[in-house]
Amino acid sequence: MARVLSLFRVQPLLALVDRSKPAYRKMSMDWRARQVFAAAVESVQPDTVVRQSIERRDDSVVISGQKFTLKHNLHLVGFGKAVLGMAAEAERIVGDHLVKGIISVPHGIQQTLRQHGRDHLLLKENSPIKVVEGAKHNLPDADAQEAAEQMKNLAGQLTDQDLLLVLISGGGSALLPAPVPPIVLQEKLDLTRRLAAAGATIQELNTVRRALSFLKGGGLVRHARPAQVVALVLSDVIGDPLDLIASGPTVCGDSRSEDVYSVLERYKLLDSLPSSVKEVLAKPNPWSDDTSENVFNFVVGSNSIALKRAGLRARELGFRPVVLSPGVCGDVRSVARLYGLLARLACAQDDPPPEVSAEVLKLGPEVGVQSWDLHRILKILEEGRTEGWGATCLLAGGEPTVELTGKGRGGRNQELAMRVGLELRGLPLPPDGPVFLSGGTDGQDGPTEAAGATTDGGLYEEAQTQGLDISSFLHNNDSYTFFSQLSEGQRLLVPGLTCTNVMDVHMLLIPPIPVTER
Repeated sequence: MARVLSLFRVQPLLALVDRSKPAYRKMSMDWRARQVFAAAVESVQPDTVVRQSIERRDDSVVISGQKFTLKHNLHLVGFGKAVLGMAAEAERIVGDHLVKGIISVPHGIQQTLRQHGRDHLLLKENSPIKVVEGAKHNLPDADAQEAAEQMKNLAGQLTDQDLLLVLISGGGSALLPAPVPPIVLQEKLDLTRRLAAAGATIQELNTVRRALSFLKGGGLVRHARPAQVVALVLSDVIGDPLDLIASGPTVCGDSRSEDVYSVLERYKLLDSLPSSVKEVLAKPNPWSDDTSENVFNFVVGSNSIALKRAGLRARELGFRPVVLSPGVCGDVRSVARLYGLLARLACAQDDPPPEVSAEVLKLGPEVGVQSWDLHRILKILEEGRTEGWGATCLLAGGEPTVELTGKGRGGRNQELAMRVGLELRGLPLPPDGPVFLSGGTDGQDGPTEAAGATTDGGLYEEAQTQGLDISSFLHNNDSYTFFSQLSEGQRLLVPGLTCTNVMDVHMLLIPPIPVTER
């Protein structure tokens, strides 16, 4: 337990931050990378993001700069993996003005928080907020559906004098299943699975989900009218699109039947639809001219916010922070190649060949990084290399993907760290060479206790010395086993229960490069 909490506790070593730069040399690059990651996670804790977004002023509340009157008229609903902590903090702030609430959270979360000493993320005794645990294995189930039904009933009883506070975080879609009758939950789940297996995008999945749900696609807002609705969102989606996070229950939109039919036809599912789905799609959409009046959506936690705080911590630890992008995606092999090239450009003591920069610019769009961001980063790294600006911390975030070719254990962050380690082969070892870290802010990378790992240019030789064949582990997608066996697991990133999720954090720590006379 002490090991888990130590990652987030203010360290005595921070007293060294304000001293001279030589003090930084006493802190390893690996240690500093972990400190920067911890700061990123801490900045998007569920209670933290709510506390920073809601301010109580007598009988009113200011939410993300918007003022609302309180007169014992506040109701609360929420759904998602981080919502329990968000609700607990909201209750502390609004106090006796909270009339009633219902939240849908993952099965077993309350016991897990108690076991990890996170009692501050639990509701107080005799809270007016009812907690329903459901969605075992992150799949919609009867418990989650019952919670959704209770939320629908609560929203339907509100008047124009009421304020509905909606709390949303990652995992909210599975915790808010409300299929339109006569569709039953299993039918909707089966259709969604078949679409996903056929290669449907998240946008296409949500097009179908919204059309078959009472509450998604702005349905919750419709049931709450004429009350004011304020949603606080902890985003786990690249770009923070409100209509995609938990399938947009507070974002009104037009789910036209022809759009749904187009998706189903594209994946050859029209002929095998259940009769209940056909019946619902055949009905006219009563919300086709819907608007979003009296609704306020605020993203209070995101990957961008985490990267900003990580940059501040990096500066405290002696690095010049530079954010590449919060939207890195695409195949993990291409992402690893990009980071490897950027590391070589930053660490080169002589002018690197122009084809290296050309490859960076070509790779960028493949992994979700805009061309202007790449040109900006290339210029910064070039100036830092030629003018001796000192150590740099390159930060990015997002969610790369892994092509499964084996049956090993691990996740995208550990595999990315392995592949970046291979890309860094031949560069100097820390503290004279770069260190890379990739970690999931939800604390888990695939079905493992690790969130990710750290790596450097010595990874390949270290593995060879210990009889570990990196290529075999990569082919079997067995990154966790690899890092567990390598040097007794010292490179693994194991933060424990983080209570949040804003995708992944990547960082490349680049040491000062000696300036050579030209």
